[in-house]
Amino acid sequence: MADKKIVIRVAEILIDELKLEDVTPQTFEPEVDLIDELGIDSMDLTTVVLVLQDEYGITIDEDDYPKLKNVKLIAEYIEEKLKDK
Repeated sequence: MADKKIVIRVAEILIDELKLEDVTPQTFEPEVDLIDELGIDSMDLTTVVLVLQDEYGITIDEDDYPKLKNVKLIAEYIEEKLKDK
């Protein structure tokens, strides 16, 4: 189960970096598909990944990008990376 604080922070980063309107971190659906439902492209994802890496001090391998389909999965991925530190 993804940590609520990380889910909210990932949502904040997505909203800020992608300039999403009419959504707040609290109302952002953590399981919405970022690519299929929000139309995020690879450049947008790369931007978000760079911010997440800086924020959490982790490295996200490019091979792992396909795993980052929604906020919940991103939060769980970050938690795993933080455990390995």
